[in-house]
Amino acid sequence: MSVAPRPCLTGFVCVLLLVFVSASRDVVSGNDNTLGTPNQDPDHKNHSTTRKVFPVLSFNYDVVKTPFKISIWILLALLMKLGFHIIPRLSHIVPESCLLIVVGLLIGGILKAINEKPPVLDKQLFFFYLLPPIILDAGYFLPIRPFTENLGTILVFAVVGTLWNAFFIGGVMYGVCQIEGAQLSDVDLLSCLLFGSIISAVDPVAVLAVFEEIHINELLHILVFGESLLNDAVTVVLYHLFEEFLHEGTVTAGDAVLGVVCFFVVSLGGIMVGAFYGILGAFTSRFTSHTRVIEPLFVFLYSYMAYLSAEVFHLSGIMSLIACGVMMRPYVEANISHKSYTTVKYFLKMWSSVSETLIFIFLGVSTVEGPHSWNWTFVIFTIILCLVSRVLGVTGLTYIINKFRIVKLTKKDQFIVAYGGLRGAIAFSLGFVLTKSKMKDMFLTAIITVIFFTVFVQGMTIRPLVELLAVKKKKESKESINEEIHTQFLDHLLTGIEDICGHYGHHHWKDKLNRFNKSYVKKWLIVGDRSSEPQLISFYNKMEMKQAMMLVESGISVTRAECSREEEIRKILRANLQKTRQRLRSYSRHDLMLDRFEDNMSEIRFRRQRVEMERRVSCYTDCDSVCEFGNTFAFHQFPTKPTDKCALFTDESLPHSSCKPSGNTTCKKGLL
Repeated sequence: MSVAPRPCLTGFVCVLLLVFVSASRDVVSGNDNTLGTPNQDPDHKNHSTTRKVFPVLSFNYDVVKTPFKISIWILLALLMKLGFHIIPRLSHIVPESCLLIVVGLLIGGILKAINEKPPVLDKQLFFFYLLPPIILDAGYFLPIRPFTENLGTILVFAVVGTLWNAFFIGGVMYGVCQIEGAQLSDVDLLSCLLFGSIISAVDPVAVLAVFEEIHINELLHILVFGESLLNDAVTVVLYHLFEEFLHEGTVTAGDAVLGVVCFFVVSLGGIMVGAFYGILGAFTSRFTSHTRVIEPLFVFLYSYMAYLSAEVFHLSGIMSLIACGVMMRPYVEANISHKSYTTVKYFLKMWSSVSETLIFIFLGVSTVEGPHSWNWTFVIFTIILCLVSRVLGVTGLTYIINKFRIVKLTKKDQFIVAYGGLRGAIAFSLGFVLTKSKMKDMFLTAIITVIFFTVFVQGMTIRPLVELLAVKKKKESKESINEEIHTQFLDHLLTGIEDICGHYGHHHWKDKLNRFNKSYVKKWLIVGDRSSEPQLISFYNKMEMKQAMMLVESGISVTRAECSREEEIRKILRANLQKTRQRLRSYSRHDLMLDRFEDNMSEIRFRRQRVEMERRVSCYTDCDSVCEFGNTFAFHQFPTKPTDKCALFTDESLPHSSCKPSGNTTCKKGLL
């Protein structure tokens, strides 16, 4: 029986072999050179045949310079993030984004003091490497139900609100620049509108960083976060529009119309590109059952391709990422394994957290490095106008929105929405990539000042204000199958009520979409029997999986059922579960059965007219007159037995107490 060599001996043998091969190569090379050049100088011959010493240790930093720097920055960001949460009092008072910016300022100051050029947050680094993970994480795990229920309000805040902020700030700033003594007379209207469009960008990175820490309630979170996501389309369109107008020099009515068309093209085009890649990714996940290890890669690659494809055509990459994540998630989760789902979830969270941390650190470093042009008038008015336009926009739009909402937005909600309009890296990046001009440095300085004001002042004071105003916070509640059953029951009930009333609202169209999804889309995008699996069973499977994971983490031993038995139970449930919508007939207002005494709809209309006529006449005549009129009316309508349509009623049964006749209240005749 042979004995395996020791690890140290094996390593020593390998080193000797490497030395031998290297020495042999050098000797052979020297001999070849000697044989090929016999007439060379003897000194040169001795030099060429000298054996080269094997380099045991060498230093070559240039080879790994770039990846080494990237690793150091990521490691620094993670250590800072870890250190903040070790000190609970510090992380409770100061938001994490503020601390990261301070770290960036310190690092930038140190690098500048030692004359070392720090890395700068440029356009390509931000838009292609740091921003996509954050948006993908937000879009993939976007709460669909609250987002769709408040979609109208979110669109109003994102589109109309952003347009209002851009034109209000740009127009007023142009008036401020024309004031004598401000030394800003060379700033034209288009430049001010361009600046207004940049400073109106509510940053989802900054909003997420603050709102996740204060645990705001779901309504306010989805309103502010949804607005910060969707206003990217308006901001980018206005940015490119006014930048193009600055190059052209003149603006016509046709250019304005094309700008409006461009807005819809950028928004809808980004959504279509994202939906296409989302469907493609869901369809691909049907065939990954034998190669589970590559399932998470399809989610990341298809999402990133959606973002890049949208940017190729100057569409909204953020809208594309959101649409891709929303479209892909329900079908991909039904196809991939639980391990792959866990990998996707935690890798996205990790990736977005690292990107968010690097963005705020780079923002601080770039602030120290970048050139600045300080103008007190321009900076102070910019901060004031940002606050005023935000308050006026939210208040005015909420006044209109509340006329159509069932759950109204209170004054406290309006204050939090207005106060949560934080600016961040998106505004900084758009200002940083402006065309080089004498106004760029002044614009960039004002943008950085507004970012610092919103992140530090508003971000640090929003938590105590939420506590002071007693704003409703998010309730951490466990999901239950009972709650899911009642939710689906109420949705189905409201759909039926809308159908009977003929009012096609939110629940009606949601039911239509669910039916279309179940009948056609699931069959193509979900593999196997899961395509026909009822929603309650899917929800029950998720809850059982969560419970199993909790049991495993707690260390409790669980007897595992056989796979064949588990699949048999699944088939029994799918085949025998009560499916109410399939077993019972569904009714609508178009196929309800009429009463056998009602010949047609004209009879119903006639009865309503009779009741209305009786009510009006009874207000001006006494009861005897009513009965006489009723008998006459009934005689013309029913000439055979007019008295059969009369009945007795007391004064208490009259329509209005003010119409009660005086006198005897025993028996009066009237028409039914």
